[in-house]
Amino acid sequence: MELKRIMLRFEDESGSYLLMTPAGTVQTDAVRMTAEQSANRVHIRIFAEREIKLKTLNANFKYPFSEDDRIFLNGYQSWTDSTEHTVHDKMRGIDHIPKPVTEKYAFSQYGDYNFTSYPNSKGFLHGWSYGYVRRGDHYFLFASLNEQDGFTCIRTQTGDDMLEFYRDCEGLHFTGGYSMELFFAEGTEREVFDAYFDALGIAPKAAAPLLGYTSWYRHYQNISAGKLLDDLHGLQALPQKADVFQIDDGWQTAVGDWVTVQHSKFPKGLQPIVQEIHAAGYRAGIWLAPFVCERDSEIYRQHRDWLVQNADGKPVCGGSNWSGFYALDIYNAEVRAYLRNVFRVIVQEWGFRLLKLDFLYAVCLEPRHDKTRGQIMFEALDFLREIAGDAQILGCGVPLAAVFGKVDYCRIGCDVSLDWDDKPYMRLMHRERVSTKRSILNSVFRRQLNGRAFGNDPDVFLLRQNDTAMSEAQKRTLAEINALTGSVLFTSDDGALYTQEQKKILNRMMKLRDAEILQAEMHGDLLEITFRHGEKTYTRRYRI
Repeated sequence: MELKRIMLRFEDESGSYLLMTPAGTVQTDAVRMTAEQSANRVHIRIFAEREIKLKTLNANFKYPFSEDDRIFLNGYQSWTDSTEHTVHDKMRGIDHIPKPVTEKYAFSQYGDYNFTSYPNSKGFLHGWSYGYVRRGDHYFLFASLNEQDGFTCIRTQTGDDMLEFYRDCEGLHFTGGYSMELFFAEGTEREVFDAYFDALGIAPKAAAPLLGYTSWYRHYQNISAGKLLDDLHGLQALPQKADVFQIDDGWQTAVGDWVTVQHSKFPKGLQPIVQEIHAAGYRAGIWLAPFVCERDSEIYRQHRDWLVQNADGKPVCGGSNWSGFYALDIYNAEVRAYLRNVFRVIVQEWGFRLLKLDFLYAVCLEPRHDKTRGQIMFEALDFLREIAGDAQILGCGVPLAAVFGKVDYCRIGCDVSLDWDDKPYMRLMHRERVSTKRSILNSVFRRQLNGRAFGNDPDVFLLRQNDTAMSEAQKRTLAEINALTGSVLFTSDDGALYTQEQKKILNRMMKLRDAEILQAEMHGDLLEITFRHGEKTYTRRYRI
């Protein structure tokens, strides 16, 4: 791979400038840019003697793509589809969706659509933070080492043998230093990912694998004290000892109002449920989305000044879930004080030990004049880690590099659906849509993060025969791949209703948790996985 050029565009009080160099140093009277290249790194340093406003910073490389290459580029956040591509694949955004539909459902807010181009042309692919090119079992990994300064978009134009690293920093004002550090590694899958996390300075995560229950895919928001106690008895009926019982969305009066519980559902509050969970020998988990509030919440009605605002002074919408929701400004002291109290109540008063923190991406939807999206996201996660104390965190809906080494577990795919790939018309929607098929593919192709960045959460497995349109083969595929690739095995099934055959499948799943995937590859609609279990090597094929 050959470094072709580095480009910096910026403005200051005297005008607009472009600095370009293949390496070395280039400067104006007030700005100096230096590029240093070694065997496995390129370090770009910018120093500004007076305030400048960044427009673009990118590094272009010539890479000899081959017909047999498989390209992986990490999607923007947890739910974004992330799989291997051929050199001829296209990547579709949301431009094809009718504008009234896009606006009604706020599809643009869930991913990178507002600040990334989607040419929808062969070989024009992009991802964030890290990626690789694979030829057989040989990997060439490329990544950014300082995403805390700004997320890095990695783009390919395979027909032109181009690989580009583009820093998301447009509009950033600064004086002093700023940098982009890129990393490269070649070798086996294990070698390149071990080298990547070693370069990041992130030690392997020690969080233990989990088996447990979550209420979401059985009841969705329609939960109550009685239903949860029934579910708890169902978890106790499983042949394996579980670790966690998690209460998902539906307990709060509104999204954003996290210390008020729906009295009609939980007349005695959540503490009695937590006590029952602990008495049964499980950790109590709870879902919340700390960085957002919905339109129907008291937070939204009473504290509009707590919301992130765009350049027009309007609240920044995070998406269309619930009554529509908006991002909270973590640089507002009152917001931080509110969230500190929320976490104190949930962890110390109510007794929850696992916090599923969802929709985290919303906090960095709008960059500030002095902070990039990446800086905001990293600082927001540092704040959550602080106020969570010794409770475990399961992150969800978040740009993944921001939580490397900070959370115990993290979702690495979209929500599963109760069928295989949702309704046909939904397959035309955004990349973060609900889909069991896509969830499985994300689990497979982000598997290298498991145990390095955090414990992977592939979302739930479902073995039940009711309330699902998946075939038995599809349910087994979901269960086995979750076990092979993840650290979090949650279900929303009633374990008391499991047949002997379903118990056998669960038993096989638990044994597969010790397996090591050696290779995974798509052949048309067949997923072929080779793994080692004990001293034996197996190859399995799944129709995806």
